[in-house]
Amino acid sequence: MNDFGFEEVRAVDVVVIGAGQAGLSAAFHLRRTGLEPDRDFVVLDHAPEPGGAWQFRWPSLTYGKVHGMHALPGMELTGADPARPSSEVIGAYFDTYERTFDLRVHRPVDVTAVREGEGGRLRVETSEGVYAARALINATGTWDRPFWPRYPGQETFRGRQLHTARYPGPEAFAGKRVLVVGGGASGTQHLMEIAEVAAGTTWVTRREPVYREGPFGEVEGRAAVALVEDRVRRGLPPQSVVSVTGLPLNDAIRAARARGILDRLPMFDRITPTGVAWDDGRTVDVDVILWATGFRAAIDHLAPLRLREPGGGIQVEGTRAVRDERVHLVGYGPSASTIGANRAGRAAVSDIRRLLDGDRDRERTRDRDRGHGRAHGQVAAPTA
Repeated sequence: MNDFGFEEVRAVDVVVIGAGQAGLSAAFHLRRTGLEPDRDFVVLDHAPEPGGAWQFRWPSLTYGKVHGMHALPGMELTGADPARPSSEVIGAYFDTYERTFDLRVHRPVDVTAVREGEGGRLRVETSEGVYAARALINATGTWDRPFWPRYPGQETFRGRQLHTARYPGPEAFAGKRVLVVGGGASGTQHLMEIAEVAAGTTWVTRREPVYREGPFGEVEGRAAVALVEDRVRRGLPPQSVVSVTGLPLNDAIRAARARGILDRLPMFDRITPTGVAWDDGRTVDVDVILWATGFRAAIDHLAPLRLREPGGGIQVEGTRAVRDERVHLVGYGPSASTIGANRAGRAAVSDIRRLLDGDRDRERTRDRDRGHGRAHGQVAAPTA
């Protein structure tokens, strides 16, 4: 609101929500096509600093342990110390990238809702005001929506429960009996770290882990992405690319299996005050339950647009939401990997430029028709 009590709405062509890999890629390509930040488009990020979700990664995840970090378009990441925490390396890289290309990211800004606005624009409601956008690039990722499964007795557990989103590093588990839930990459990495300092570890997963041997090249990567892409094309909630590739059978995994660290148990049936129990009578007492159960897409702010399909997801063609051509999702489903996010950012901008150019052509046609009408003595009908 301004001093006179009127709501101020700022009109831009494009709003980008999120400044992780996908959002910065999109912003780069918007700028490359001639759009100016803070005039034609704006990038909004709720995180306190540059770095996307990487800035929240645990200290023991050094840059040398990061698999497949793909450079942002237009600037390589070189000379990074592999022993330095990835949060610091990638945070500094993103910061340099934003300044080099003058992307003028607004932070911290929370986007509370996106809904239908006036004149065919999207109304983007944020903690710094309201934007009216011709198009939206949603690049909010998943980090803000850790998934916590519910099990009977969960509220009775007297120990500590935490999700991998808040994993503090292995030192916090020294001398503890730790249960790790989940068969993904994060779960196995945490488990192997914790086993070095814990009094004992137990690993449970819903399904038998699948290990992948041999190289994982471009052909295998495309096949995995295609499986995830098929889900979002059918309007189902996306799965991570990792969920369909299996766990890489590297030297660290082999050593952990040989030591019995990766001896997996099936999912328990309930949680007790001192641990977990199965219906067959087996029990395990633990001090900590670490939920390595993944994340869900952070898209609740899009709910007013009613983009979800009956299957629970947003149906997407390329990056465009099928129910609203003005909305593009990057870093969603098949574009959740770093290289996929780069490609998605470029594809979304290409599609949006066509949309914006079409809008301008229609505006010029209307202006020409109005001018033609005035030249012939026609008078527009009065408005209320």
